[in-house]
Amino acid sequence: MLRIPVIYTCFPGGRHKVLTMSYDDGRQEDYRLVELFNRHGIRGTFNLNAGIDWDDKRVPFRDYRTLYEGHEVACHTYTHPTIARCPPALVAEQILADRRGLEELIGRPVRGLAYPNGSFSREIIAMLPALGIRYGRVVPVTGQFGMPEDFYAWSGTCHHNGPLMEKARAFADLFKTQYLYMMYVWGHSYEFTDRDNWQVMEEFCAFIGGREDIWYATNIEIVDYMEDAARLQYTAAFDQVYNPNAGSVWIQVELPGTERRVLEIPGGARVQLF
Repeated sequence: MLRIPVIYTCFPGGRHKVLTMSYDDGRQEDYRLVELFNRHGIRGTFNLNAGIDWDDKRVPFRDYRTLYEGHEVACHTYTHPTIARCPPALVAEQILADRRGLEELIGRPVRGLAYPNGSFSREIIAMLPALGIRYGRVVPVTGQFGMPEDFYAWSGTCHHNGPLMEKARAFADLFKTQYLYMMYVWGHSYEFTDRDNWQVMEEFCAFIGGREDIWYATNIEIVDYMEDAARLQYTAAFDQVYNPNAGSVWIQVELPGTERRVLEIPGGARVQLF
Protein backbone atom coordinates (compact mmCIF):
# COMPACT_ATOMS: atom_id res chain seq x y z
CA MET A 1 0.00 0.00 0.00
CA LEU A 2 1.30 3.42 -0.91
CA ARG A 3 2.29 5.78 1.88
CA ILE A 4 1.31 9.12 0.39
CA PRO A 5 2.49 12.14 2.38
CA VAL A 6 0.63 15.37 3.03
CA ILE A 7 2.76 18.33 1.95
CA TYR A 8 1.70 21.92 2.57
CA THR A 9 3.31 25.18 1.46
CA CYS A 10 4.31 27.35 4.41
CA PHE A 11 5.31 30.98 4.61
CA PRO A 12 8.93 31.80 5.58
CA GLY A 13 9.97 30.29 8.88
CA GLY A 14 7.20 27.69 8.61
CA ARG A 15 4.48 30.23 9.40
CA HIS A 16 0.93 29.94 8.10
CA LYS A 17 -0.15 33.60 8.51
CA VAL A 18 0.97 36.76 6.70
CA LEU A 19 0.11 40.42 7.28
CA THR A 20 0.52 43.02 4.55
CA MET A 21 -0.44 46.70 4.32
CA SER A 22 -1.12 48.89 1.27
CA TYR A 23 -1.27 52.70 1.32
CA ASP A 24 -1.88 55.07 -1.58
CA ASP A 25 -0.89 58.53 -2.83
CA GLY A 26 2.29 59.30 -0.84
CA ARG A 27 0.86 62.00 1.38
CA GLN A 28 2.81 63.68 4.21
CA GLU A 29 1.13 61.44 6.76
CA ASP A 30 3.22 58.57 5.38
CA TYR A 31 6.10 59.80 7.57
CA ARG A 32 4.10 59.01 10.69
CA LEU A 33 2.69 55.79 9.25
CA VAL A 34 6.09 54.41 8.22
CA GLU A 35 7.51 55.22 11.65
CA LEU A 36 4.61 53.35 13.23
CA PHE A 37 5.13 50.33 10.98
CA ASN A 38 8.87 50.30 11.65
CA ARG A 39 8.36 50.47 15.41
CA HIS A 40 6.22 47.33 15.38
CA GLY A 41 8.00 45.36 12.63
CA ILE A 42 5.16 45.72 10.12
CA ARG A 43 5.86 45.92 6.39
CA GLY A 44 3.94 48.07 3.95
CA THR A 45 3.48 48.70 0.23
CA PHE A 46 3.20 52.38 -0.76
CA ASN A 47 1.54 53.13 -4.09
CA LEU A 48 2.88 56.38 -5.54
CA ASN A 49 2.54 58.73 -8.52
CA ALA A 50 5.84 59.82 -10.07
CA GLY A 51 4.09 62.54 -12.11
CA ILE A 52 2.60 64.55 -9.23
CA ASP A 53 5.26 66.82 -7.77
CA TRP A 54 3.26 70.02 -7.38
CA ASP A 55 1.21 69.01 -4.32
CA ASP A 56 2.78 70.23 -1.07
CA LYS A 57 0.60 67.78 0.87
CA ARG A 58 2.67 64.91 -0.56
CA VAL A 59 6.03 63.47 0.42
CA PRO A 60 8.69 65.25 -1.69
CA PHE A 61 10.45 63.08 -4.23
CA ARG A 62 13.81 63.64 -2.53
CA ASP A 63 12.59 61.68 0.52
CA TYR A 64 11.25 58.60 -1.29
CA ARG A 65 14.46 56.59 -1.14
CA THR A 66 15.00 57.01 2.62
CA LEU A 67 11.39 57.12 3.84
CA TYR A 68 10.27 53.92 2.13
CA GLU A 69 13.46 51.93 2.77
CA GLY A 70 12.49 48.47 4.01
CA HIS A 71 9.03 48.75 2.44
CA GLU A 72 7.74 48.32 -1.10
CA VAL A 73 7.15 51.18 -3.52
CA ALA A 74 4.56 50.32 -6.17
CA CYS A 75 2.88 52.10 -9.07
CA HIS A 76 -0.32 54.08 -8.81
CA THR A 77 0.05 55.43 -12.39
CA TYR A 78 1.91 58.59 -13.34
CA THR A 79 -0.88 61.13 -12.76
CA HIS A 80 -3.71 59.05 -11.21
CA PRO A 81 -6.36 58.99 -14.00
CA THR A 82 -9.39 56.71 -14.03
CA ILE A 83 -7.66 54.31 -16.40
CA ALA A 84 -10.61 52.15 -17.50
CA ARG A 85 -11.84 55.21 -19.45
CA CYS A 86 -8.47 55.86 -21.10
CA PRO A 87 -7.12 54.57 -24.45
CA PRO A 88 -5.08 51.39 -23.85
CA ALA A 89 -1.87 52.92 -25.18
CA LEU A 90 -2.23 55.78 -22.70
CA VAL A 91 -2.79 53.33 -19.84
CA ALA A 92 0.46 51.61 -20.79
CA GLU A 93 2.28 54.94 -20.86
CA GLN A 94 0.82 55.94 -17.47
CA ILE A 95 2.13 52.75 -15.90
CA LEU A 96 5.53 52.67 -17.62
CA ALA A 97 6.18 56.36 -16.92
CA ASP A 98 5.32 55.76 -13.26
CA ARG A 99 7.64 52.76 -13.08
CA ARG A 100 10.51 54.64 -14.70
CA GLY A 101 10.04 57.66 -12.47
CA LEU A 102 9.72 55.72 -9.23
CA GLU A 103 12.67 53.46 -10.02
CA GLU A 104 14.86 56.48 -10.67
CA LEU A 105 13.80 57.97 -7.33
CA ILE A 106 14.25 54.88 -5.15
CA GLY A 107 16.97 52.99 -7.02
CA ARG A 108 15.27 49.59 -7.14
CA PRO A 109 12.70 47.73 -9.29
CA VAL A 110 9.00 48.62 -9.06
CA ARG A 111 6.72 45.74 -10.02
CA GLY A 112 3.36 46.25 -8.30
CA LEU A 113 0.28 48.39 -8.98
CA ALA A 114 -2.70 49.73 -7.07
CA TYR A 115 -5.38 50.71 -9.59
CA PRO A 116 -6.01 54.49 -9.34
CA ASN A 117 -9.57 55.28 -8.25
CA GLY A 118 -10.03 51.50 -8.19
CA SER A 119 -10.37 51.64 -11.98
CA PHE A 120 -9.36 48.64 -14.09
CA SER A 121 -10.62 46.22 -16.71
CA ARG A 122 -9.78 42.77 -18.04
CA GLU A 123 -8.08 44.45 -21.00
CA ILE A 124 -5.83 46.40 -18.63
CA ILE A 125 -5.02 43.27 -16.63
CA ALA A 126 -4.03 41.49 -19.84
CA MET A 127 -1.36 44.10 -20.64
CA LEU A 128 0.22 44.27 -17.18
CA PRO A 129 2.69 41.34 -17.47
CA ALA A 130 4.23 42.94 -20.58
CA LEU A 131 4.62 46.19 -18.61
CA GLY A 132 6.58 44.45 -15.86
CA ILE A 133 3.71 44.54 -13.35
CA ARG A 134 3.14 41.38 -11.31
CA TYR A 135 -0.05 42.25 -9.38
CA GLY A 136 -2.85 44.81 -9.15
CA ARG A 137 -4.78 45.80 -6.03
CA VAL A 138 -8.47 46.61 -6.30
CA VAL A 139 -10.72 48.64 -3.96
CA PRO A 140 -13.47 46.17 -2.89
CA VAL A 141 -12.56 44.10 0.18
CA THR A 142 -13.38 40.51 1.07
CA GLY A 143 -13.60 40.61 4.85
CA GLN A 144 -11.76 37.28 4.74
CA PHE A 145 -8.24 35.95 5.28
CA GLY A 146 -7.81 33.76 2.20
CA MET A 147 -5.09 33.99 -0.44
CA PRO A 148 -6.15 35.66 -3.72
CA GLU A 149 -7.13 33.54 -6.70
CA ASP A 150 -5.83 36.24 -9.05
CA PHE A 151 -3.01 38.57 -7.98
CA TYR A 152 -4.07 41.00 -10.74
CA ALA A 153 -7.45 41.48 -9.04
CA TRP A 154 -6.14 41.41 -5.48
CA SER A 155 -8.73 42.38 -2.88
CA GLY A 156 -7.77 43.34 0.65
CA THR A 157 -9.32 42.00 3.84
CA CYS A 158 -10.50 45.42 4.99
CA HIS A 159 -9.94 49.16 4.80
CA HIS A 160 -8.60 50.57 8.06
CA ASN A 161 -11.90 52.45 8.52
CA GLY A 162 -13.69 49.10 8.55
CA PRO A 163 -13.80 46.56 11.40
CA LEU A 164 -10.01 46.69 11.78
CA MET A 165 -9.58 45.48 15.37
CA GLU A 166 -12.31 42.89 15.02
CA LYS A 167 -10.46 41.43 12.05
CA ALA A 168 -7.08 41.74 13.80
CA ARG A 169 -8.29 39.74 16.81
CA ALA A 170 -9.84 37.08 14.60
CA PHE A 171 -6.62 36.86 12.57
CA ALA A 172 -4.47 36.55 15.69
CA ASP A 173 -6.66 33.67 16.90
CA LEU A 174 -6.31 31.59 13.71
CA PHE A 175 -4.47 28.36 14.48
CA LYS A 176 -5.27 25.68 11.88
CA THR A 177 -1.96 25.10 10.11
CA GLN A 178 -3.54 23.29 7.15
CA TYR A 179 -4.49 26.71 5.75
CA LEU A 180 -2.54 29.77 4.62
CA TYR A 181 -4.08 32.94 6.04
CA MET A 182 -3.50 36.51 4.90
CA MET A 183 -4.69 39.75 6.49
CA TYR A 184 -4.46 42.63 4.00
CA VAL A 185 -5.24 46.20 5.14
CA TRP A 186 -5.38 49.18 2.78
CA GLY A 187 -6.13 52.89 2.91
CA HIS A 188 -4.68 56.40 2.65
CA SER A 189 -2.56 57.79 5.48
CA TYR A 190 -4.18 61.23 5.19
CA GLU A 191 -7.48 59.71 6.31
CA PHE A 192 -6.11 59.46 9.85
CA THR A 193 -5.62 63.25 9.88
CA ASP A 194 -8.95 63.94 8.20
CA ARG A 195 -10.81 61.81 10.76
CA ASP A 196 -8.51 62.61 13.68
CA ASN A 197 -8.24 58.89 14.44
CA TRP A 198 -4.55 57.97 14.40
CA GLN A 199 -5.29 55.87 17.49
CA VAL A 200 -6.97 53.34 15.18
CA MET A 201 -3.68 52.45 13.49
CA GLU A 202 -1.63 52.86 16.67
CA GLU A 203 -3.85 50.33 18.48
CA PHE A 204 -3.77 47.95 15.54
CA CYS A 205 0.01 47.99 15.13
CA ALA A 206 0.65 47.58 18.86
CA PHE A 207 -1.72 44.60 18.94
CA ILE A 208 -0.72 42.75 15.75
CA GLY A 209 3.00 43.57 15.48
CA GLY A 210 5.87 41.47 16.78
CA ARG A 211 4.16 38.07 16.72
CA GLU A 212 6.22 34.95 16.06
CA ASP A 213 3.49 33.18 14.06
CA ILE A 214 2.97 36.03 11.54
CA TRP A 215 5.11 36.79 8.50
CA TYR A 216 5.20 40.58 7.95
CA ALA A 217 5.58 41.10 4.22
CA THR A 218 5.10 43.57 1.40
CA ASN A 219 2.73 42.78 -1.45
CA ILE A 220 5.49 41.87 -3.91
CA GLU A 221 7.23 39.64 -1.38
CA ILE A 222 4.06 37.56 -1.08
CA VAL A 223 3.75 37.26 -4.86
CA ASP A 224 7.41 36.33 -5.31
CA TYR A 225 7.36 33.79 -2.50
CA MET A 226 4.23 32.04 -3.76
CA GLU A 227 5.76 31.84 -7.24
CA ASP A 228 8.91 30.32 -5.75
CA ALA A 229 6.84 27.78 -3.83
CA ALA A 230 5.00 26.80 -7.01
CA ARG A 231 8.33 26.04 -8.71
CA LEU A 232 9.40 23.36 -6.23
CA GLN A 233 10.04 20.08 -8.05
CA TYR A 234 8.97 16.83 -6.36
CA THR A 235 9.73 13.26 -7.30
CA ALA A 236 6.78 11.05 -8.27
CA ALA A 237 7.05 9.33 -4.88
CA PHE A 238 7.19 12.73 -3.11
CA ASP A 239 10.23 11.54 -1.18
CA GLN A 240 12.52 14.27 -2.53
CA VAL A 241 12.13 17.91 -3.47
CA TYR A 242 14.39 20.22 -5.46
CA ASN A 243 14.25 24.00 -5.10
CA PRO A 244 15.35 25.71 -8.35
CA ASN A 245 14.96 29.19 -6.85
CA ALA A 246 17.63 31.41 -5.32
CA GLY A 247 15.80 31.73 -1.99
CA SER A 248 14.46 29.24 0.54
CA VAL A 249 10.92 27.86 0.56
CA TRP A 250 9.33 26.25 3.63
CA ILE A 251 7.02 23.23 3.56
CA GLN A 252 5.15 21.13 6.10
CA VAL A 253 5.45 17.38 5.60
CA GLU A 254 3.48 14.59 7.25
CA LEU A 255 3.74 10.92 6.35
CA PRO A 256 1.12 8.53 7.79
CA GLY A 257 2.44 7.17 11.06
CA THR A 258 5.07 9.90 11.51
CA GLU A 259 5.19 13.30 13.17
CA ARG A 260 4.48 16.48 11.23
CA ARG A 261 7.66 18.36 10.27
CA VAL A 262 8.35 21.85 8.94
CA LEU A 263 11.32 21.93 6.56
CA GLU A 264 13.29 24.74 4.96
CA ILE A 265 14.21 23.90 1.37
CA PRO A 266 17.21 26.14 0.61
CA GLY A 267 17.66 27.65 -2.82
CA GLY A 268 19.41 25.25 -5.21
CA ALA A 269 19.09 22.32 -2.79
CA ARG A 270 17.63 18.85 -3.19
CA VAL A 271 16.17 17.57 0.10
CA GLN A 272 15.22 14.02 1.08
CA LEU A 273 11.78 14.20 2.73
CA PHE A 274 11.57 10.63 4.02
